[in-house]
Amino acid sequence: MAEIDISQLEAFKDSLSKRADWNDFVEANARELAARFLRKVIKRTPVGDGTFEYEPGNKELQRLTNGGTLRRGWTVKTEEEAAGGRAPSAIAHAATLKISKRGRNYAVTLVNPCHYASYVEYGHRQTPGRFVPAIGKRLKKSWVRGQFMMTKSAKELNKEAPKVIQRRLDAYLREVLNGK
Repeated sequence: MAEIDISQLEAFKDSLSKRADWNDFVEANARELAARFLRKVIKRTPVGDGTFEYEPGNKELQRLTNGGTLRRGWTVKTEEEAAGGRAPSAIAHAATLKISKRGRNYAVTLVNPCHYASYVEYGHRQTPGRFVPAIGKRLKKSWVRGQFMMTKSAKELNKEAPKVIQRRLDAYLREVLNGK
C-alpha cells in the first residue's frame, strides 16, 4: 500500500488560513484607490482668490479670507474645517474613511462639504449684468461651465484601478503562497 505525505499541503492550508484575511486585503485596496482619487481630485480642484469685501467709493477690495476652501474640503468633515485653513493629507484622510460592504461590492463615500462644490463641479447659471460686491464686478455670462474635477478624476482612476489592484493582488498572493 502506498503512503502519501500531505504535510506540505497541510502547511500550505495553515499558511492560507493565517494570512488570507480577504476583507482586510480588499479594504486596503479600497483605501489606496480612495487616496489616489483624493490626490487626483484635489490637484484638479480650482483655488479661488478668497473672500473680499467691497466698500462703495473704495476702489480696492478688502481681503477677508484666502482661497482654497473647496480644495481643503475634500479631506475634512465640515465646511468650517475647510475654511479654517488646515486639512489632513489625502492618505491620512483615506485611512479614516469608512468602507461599507454591500453584497459583493465594497464602497467608499467621499464628500466635499462645501455648499458650492456641486456648482463648481457641474456648472451653474447666473444673471448677466448683476453686480457682485465680493468681486467688485458685474457678471458677463449667463452660464459658468463646470470644472468636472471629480468626474475627470473618477474616469482616470477607473482606467488605472485594474492595474493597481492586479499589482497588489500579485504581491498578496506571493506573500501568502511563499509563507512570508
